[in-house]
Amino acid sequence: MLIKKPADIVSSEITDKALFLSRRRFLKQAAVAGAAVAGLAAPDFILPFDARAGEKLANVQKSRFSIDEKQTPFKDITTYNNFYEFGTDKYSPAQYAKSLQPRPWTVEVGGEANKPKRYDIDEIMKLAPLEERIYRMRCVEGWSMVIPWIGFPLNALIKRAEPTGKAKYVEFTTLLDPKQMPEQRSRMILDWPYVEGLRMDEANHPLAILCVGLYGETLPNQDGAPIRIVVPWKYGFKSIKSIVKIRFVEQQPQTTWMKAGPTEYGFYSNVNPEVDHPRWSQARERRIGEFTKRKTLMFNGYADQVASLYQGMDLKKYF
Repeated sequence: MLIKKPADIVSSEITDKALFLSRRRFLKQAAVAGAAVAGLAAPDFILPFDARAGEKLANVQKSRFSIDEKQTPFKDITTYNNFYEFGTDKYSPAQYAKSLQPRPWTVEVGGEANKPKRYDIDEIMKLAPLEERIYRMRCVEGWSMVIPWIGFPLNALIKRAEPTGKAKYVEFTTLLDPKQMPEQRSRMILDWPYVEGLRMDEANHPLAILCVGLYGETLPNQDGAPIRIVVPWKYGFKSIKSIVKIRFVEQQPQTTWMKAGPTEYGFYSNVNPEVDHPRWSQARERRIGEFTKRKTLMFNGYADQVASLYQGMDLKKYF
């Protein structure tokens, strides 16, 4: 029997078959339909290519929050990932995200804040010392990675903004630009722009970071250039990419996946092997590069650090 190398494994083999067919098929069909309506040709199969094109980041410190597990290869992190504005199938984001222009870039910080400000990305990168944070990443689809992110605690930016007493949540918004992000030309997939949110205590937790790089370099476009958040105890779609707006708000934000599937994607989206997705189990996962499944850990293995945030909450109700 021929044993395939990890880079040769297609999405349908890594992800559970039922999951793959139910979640990704509707996205692809919507994209094809949208292209037909717009008079565009459906994309051909995309061949792999060398995605490494970032600039080296200097003076990056090691972090005590890093885990000691085998890291997922750069080629897998940059070619097996979801970025819905550019596609979801293997290689699609890496190919179509070439159109994204991560410089110049600004992030508007405001809402319920005493010191609102529009930051240039280079200014943001100097707000705090950059750290390498080696984190587990668990996708809601049932696969996982270990990624050496580079960034700094999100709370460093929050402190600068000085949220008011009315601020109960932080709302994050991705760039809205159909010229740069081709999948935004159709609302048959998701309601753009992509929006995510965290409770204030979650956003202030030291594990939550503003991320500007991985593997020692600036973020590749397909991984959320030039700036994203990483919240390692939550499913990957909570770690919103290519952020242009951060707002402190009083009411819980209506996030993109909550609007798309309110019975399937809750606001908290904590990794929880005891709470299944309505269409598949979350008890086990397949680490990219491995051939057998492993048990999924509560809060993705960060329970000792974050479980206290949810003390007394019904995690099945507040999923």
